[in-house]
Amino acid sequence: MSQKRLSFVSQNDSSRVIPEQERLKRLKTTASHALAVGRLAEAIQALSEATELDGSDPYLHLSMAGAYRALGNHVAALGALEQALAMEPKLFLGLLMKGSLQEREGETRSAAITYGRALAQLPHGTPLDAPTQKAVEHARKVHHRYVQELSEFVKDALEVEQGRVTDAEARRVDLFVDATLGVRRIYRQEPTDYYYPGLPAVEFHERNAFPWLAELEASTGEITEELQAVMRQSGHFTPYVSYPDGVPLDQWSDLNRSTRWSAYHFFNMGRREVENCKRCPKTTRLLERLPQPQVQGRMPAAMFSVLRARTRIPPHTGVANIRLVVHLPLIVPPGCGFRVGNVTREWKVGEAWVFDDTIEHEAWNDSDEDRVVMIFDVWNPLLSEAERRMVASVMTSIDRFNGIESVSGGNL
Repeated sequence: MSQKRLSFVSQNDSSRVIPEQERLKRLKTTASHALAVGRLAEAIQALSEATELDGSDPYLHLSMAGAYRALGNHVAALGALEQALAMEPKLFLGLLMKGSLQEREGETRSAAITYGRALAQLPHGTPLDAPTQKAVEHARKVHHRYVQELSEFVKDALEVEQGRVTDAEARRVDLFVDATLGVRRIYRQEPTDYYYPGLPAVEFHERNAFPWLAELEASTGEITEELQAVMRQSGHFTPYVSYPDGVPLDQWSDLNRSTRWSAYHFFNMGRREVENCKRCPKTTRLLERLPQPQVQGRMPAAMFSVLRARTRIPPHTGVANIRLVVHLPLIVPPGCGFRVGNVTREWKVGEAWVFDDTIEHEAWNDSDEDRVVMIFDVWNPLLSEAERRMVASVMTSIDRFNGIESVSGGNL
């Protein structure tokens, strides 16, 4: 008896639903045609009936909002949009239309905020018709102007505090403001191999954490003399990127095994390049006094890095956040630059910096001459001695278990 009753109800539902689906389809067709020929009242009537049959379709409410807007009834249009956005808060066209209606009502800041939400949902790879593209460009201008004015307002409010913070703190606050307002992308540590938790993502570290930087910079002249002596000879620089056949190259396909980015290694994957060190004794002695990580088959790394004219190193991230990377510029023609995350700098001969290479970074030489920088790694100073020993033990244990003696391709 129970099964018969269920079957009977199901049959009744089916016979009732099918006509409703057909009617809904006819109403949508009627509304679409009426909108196309400008019979707006007819379109609104058809859409109203359609939403009674299927109130869960945000696009029906969106179409109704468009019809009301065309009639100049902005209050009704906003009401229909609110219904559509309640169902689908990230509805791109709904947000774009809502921003335009708010702007027409003089709600400039609310419109700018709504435009920002719309732009965040802008469909990529999907062509837009001319009116929508025009609306998007207008939305960008309004939102950009709003962000600029808001940024100036916030930074004016901070002016009283500016004299009470260090330069490093001021830079962090500026980044905080820009990130909060969406002016800058937030970059995070993305090591390719080893991530140690609890270490902050800092593009360029403050100099006072590395007391040996002054000695390094004071040695720029001696290091450059040894560099120039090596460069007068041939055969000592090798391609920095050198992956074997069969390895996915991704962004490195143009530079793999190319001398456009070449290196003279002092330490490579933890291996000391004895002959290279002998040719540059002063540079080698200096490196030996620095806190470079010691991990068999992995670290330290140190080299003269040559970037040829008109060559770019694509955006990438380094191997491990347990170490940081140091640049000491030796030969820097105009037109060279370096970006880590949100921060872009120009090398200046003899001025070193320390950065986190697990944050996306890239380099370029747009000049007609070679650029040469000495590059090496150091322990992240926030790691204790005990942590350093344990990190090294973890890494070498994994390699021994897997039968790996060294890694090729580059380690900075």
